[in-house]
Amino acid sequence: MNDDLHFESAVEIARRVREREVTAVEVAEVFLRRIDSENPRINAFTTVTHDLALEAARRCDEATAAGRSLGVLHGVPVAIKDLFDLRAGVRSTFGSLPLKDFVPNETTLYVQRLEDAGAVIVGKTNAPEFGHKGVTDNFVSGPTRNPFDITRNSGGSSGGAAAAVAAGMVPLAQGTDGGGSVRIPASWCGVYGIKPSFGRVADVARPNAYISASPFVSAGPLARSVRDAALMLSAMAGPHPRDPYSLPATGTSLADVAPDGLRGMRIGFSPDLGGFPVDPDVAAVISESLHVLEAAGAVVEPVEIKLPADQLELAELWGRLMGVLYADSLAGVLEWGVDLLGDHADELTPAFRDMLHTGQTRSAMQARADERLRTTVLDAVQDAFDGYDLLVSPTLAVTAVVNRDDGLTTGPCEIGGVPVDPSIGWCLTYPFNFTGHPAASVPAGLANGLPVGLQVVGQRHHDADVLAASAAFEAISPWMDSYPDMVAR
Repeated sequence: MNDDLHFESAVEIARRVREREVTAVEVAEVFLRRIDSENPRINAFTTVTHDLALEAARRCDEATAAGRSLGVLHGVPVAIKDLFDLRAGVRSTFGSLPLKDFVPNETTLYVQRLEDAGAVIVGKTNAPEFGHKGVTDNFVSGPTRNPFDITRNSGGSSGGAAAAVAAGMVPLAQGTDGGGSVRIPASWCGVYGIKPSFGRVADVARPNAYISASPFVSAGPLARSVRDAALMLSAMAGPHPRDPYSLPATGTSLADVAPDGLRGMRIGFSPDLGGFPVDPDVAAVISESLHVLEAAGAVVEPVEIKLPADQLELAELWGRLMGVLYADSLAGVLEWGVDLLGDHADELTPAFRDMLHTGQTRSAMQARADERLRTTVLDAVQDAFDGYDLLVSPTLAVTAVVNRDDGLTTGPCEIGGVPVDPSIGWCLTYPFNFTGHPAASVPAGLANGLPVGLQVVGQRHHDADVLAASAAFEAISPWMDSYPDMVAR
């Protein structure tokens, strides 16, 4: 076993374990050594589950030897996000000082599905406190550093997940996306991430089964290739009777990515999503990437997205919606014996504490008014889709920001002289959490040595189109070979 395995695809690792070229234990040991070596530099993992991973790998090898039916991720190391993505018996900090020693006694549905598919869980990955901003930094573990430039941030909130994948610590990592939290770090770390249609990956949330609908929060994969991400998504996806929003099964596996996925597609391109300021260096990379779409057989045309409000107002809307979600989640945290605002308010990140207070003070009718504004965003996006199969835009307006040393890293406060919300306002991602469309970030190139992502958005419930288009882009403009060289540098 050599270092080449660190950047091997998940599909290939699963094949090699299945065909007994390597054992799952050997694979787990290689990646655990990589994590032990690289995590002090990158700070992607908050908890590394050495014993759990090796025990799961041994069970995989026993199943292989016995000739039992194997899951699609059999023997593949996978990282799990350190938020509500619970694994029984494994510390889950939520990036929050009051919960830094919390150990759940339950496993989240999509985490269980990954294990049922044969995934070997190697640890939990860093996130901002409760995922409240688009960068990864907190008072518990500090910032996750970008493998392309360790002075800079990985993005968030699934920043530890994306950095772990980019640095070869895992082939696959699970993230969640309530405002871009899969796509943001995918863009900054130069990996592939997809937010599936809301409901594609069932989530049995309690005590409130309806909590993830405003804004739409989805679990999704982060990987170094589209094919790997599709394989992981196929393991996570599917309905559940206790999730009232879960979508019916598709009838075909999402892992079967269609060839020639862009041929004949009509794509609407928005350089600013209707009003977001975008750094000129990022804009130049995105403009050049349109030639890849055309070379793959798509027709690309400019499209006007008539957002109903200024980007500052929409960022405030997102903050209010998330504030209500977070305030509601306090009920679940109270069941764990932790009163965040009652006993621990001084330990919380100030911006997160403000969101909690905002959520607690919103009246029912104020919340309804926010949903009406959100509805006008849906209408604007649907108008833009008229005549098009896909929409594309920059994923983010800027490249990765420099980390702070106090746990309070944020994005920029202005771009080209235009004020933006430092938590989320530089992210062209969160409007699609208002609407629920499937959306991915595809590595589009580098600006001043830092990754830039192209956001690919599909019609509602057309996840397979996004995967196929992403794979077609990757086939013409591959990015896999950049990781070993760029990370080493």
